[in-house]
Amino acid sequence: MTTSRQPLEGLRVLDLSNLLAGPMSTMHLADYGADVIKVEHPTRGDEMRKWGLQKDGVGLFFKVINRNKRTITIDLGNPQGRDLVRKLAAEVDVVVENFRTGTVERWGIGYDDLAAANPDLIMVHLTGFGRTGPLAHEPGFGSLVEAFAGAAYVNGHDDREPLIQPFGLGDTSAAIFAAFAVMVAVYNRDQGHGGQEIDLGLYEGLFTMLGPQVINYDQLGVIQERYGADNPFVAPRGTYLTRDGHWVAISGSTQATFERICRALELDHLLTDERFSTNALRVANGAALADLLRKSIIGRDRDDLVALARKHQATMGPVNNVADMFTDSQVEARGNLVEIEDPELGPVRMQNVAITFSETPGNVTHTGPEKAAFNDEVFGGLLGLGKEEIERLKDAGVI
Repeated sequence: MTTSRQPLEGLRVLDLSNLLAGPMSTMHLADYGADVIKVEHPTRGDEMRKWGLQKDGVGLFFKVINRNKRTITIDLGNPQGRDLVRKLAAEVDVVVENFRTGTVERWGIGYDDLAAANPDLIMVHLTGFGRTGPLAHEPGFGSLVEAFAGAAYVNGHDDREPLIQPFGLGDTSAAIFAAFAVMVAVYNRDQGHGGQEIDLGLYEGLFTMLGPQVINYDQLGVIQERYGADNPFVAPRGTYLTRDGHWVAISGSTQATFERICRALELDHLLTDERFSTNALRVANGAALADLLRKSIIGRDRDDLVALARKHQATMGPVNNVADMFTDSQVEARGNLVEIEDPELGPVRMQNVAITFSETPGNVTHTGPEKAAFNDEVFGGLLGLGKEEIERLKDAGVI
């Protein structure tokens, strides 16, 4: 039986970050009930408001990654603004920032400054390359760290240039690691061990996600190259064009899955072909196997192939675009899309909370708010500032 309580209720987060990695990390926390106070510049706002596609001048992705938050404005370049940050930090559990190394310390809002009044404070620093080492002060956007971490090098075809993913892989993967790190630090704090700083370079989570490449190089000297959609350890694996112009993906990671793929495609004779009798032999003869699969698949429509795969429990499925996801029955059954009423755009649909909890599920209560939407509530309600003081700070450009 589910309850109305969310698992992170009572956790308060001050989000000083901008653009993608930091705001998405706090989105994950807000999705489960954390009270996230999102700080923007009074005039410029978060750059994500102007990034990517817009509708009627409203940035669409901002609405997603800043959902469930309370937006306020503070000019961090103003000493009075930094005073407000120090006051807010005394009232929160976590602070998240993604400025260049040394910036918050120079402003007098580094960890030591904030923890002086709140020793249980947890502060997350998200930078391109971490806060130590020769690259500590270098700028680092997601595309750069994807290249630096080695992810771009293995992506693409062997006779072409390395490819950077067409979405924010470096930032969004770091966001997950950052949210996880917050929960580890909160647990540690709640055991009576106080607050601490978290130092995460955007590339570090992605480097971890490279899987066996590091130990393979260390022990065998093997550098993984680009294989397109293939895999140097598994065959068959890849994407295949169908008769009706769609694509399907295949992954035969085990002997049993390979056999089911062959039966689904009516290629039973491949099961007795010595070239394909083991995974190692299939990898060695991968081009020949892929050609046989390609010739079989191109003669069928995508939906027919998917039906055959499900009949035979074969690991073959559709290559969906985003429009396909909007009409897919599995996506509908899992509730992976949620519709929310937005005051600027009207009804909007976006990805729902990704993880299902049996008793305390997360949810999306509102989209990313308009700039300064919660100024009065936070400065008045949380900090106890009077209306005249709030107006004075607004007139002075502090908020």
